[in-house]
Amino acid sequence: MVQKTVLFACVENACRSLMAEAMFNRNPASGWRAISAGTQPSAVANPRTEIMLREIGLELPPHRPQLLTEEMMAASKVVVTMGCLDRASCPANLKVLELRDWALPDPGKLDDAGFRQVRRDLGAHVEELRRELALADEGRAALAESG
Repeated sequence: MVQKTVLFACVENACRSLMAEAMFNRNPASGWRAISAGTQPSAVANPRTEIMLREIGLELPPHRPQLLTEEMMAASKVVVTMGCLDRASCPANLKVLELRDWALPDPGKLDDAGFRQVRRDLGAHVEELRRELALADEGRAALAESG
């Protein structure tokens, strides 16, 4: 089975998108995987990102913050931004994709309680996305069987 990709994108790929990738890939919808990238990636992940992920039993994804590429966008079935891509940092071709925006604040600028709240909000969004993708795949499979 060919895996379908969810791309979590933000500016730095240092907090939100990395956490979303780790959360989604812990228990992905069948046939799906997540990647993350940024339009202006940081040299390293925010140090608190690793701490906050470990608190919930997760590790940072195995890659450093990475540049969002046209190839990543083209290969992704679902693209989710974190509410951080403004006109200056958003590639024009990202705007033509089916896009979801979760409008989350940058936890790197918040205290630990705020960082944890963003992590909780991300977890809820990721779980909802997993369910939605699984239901959509089940619906397509049912249609194929009946058709």
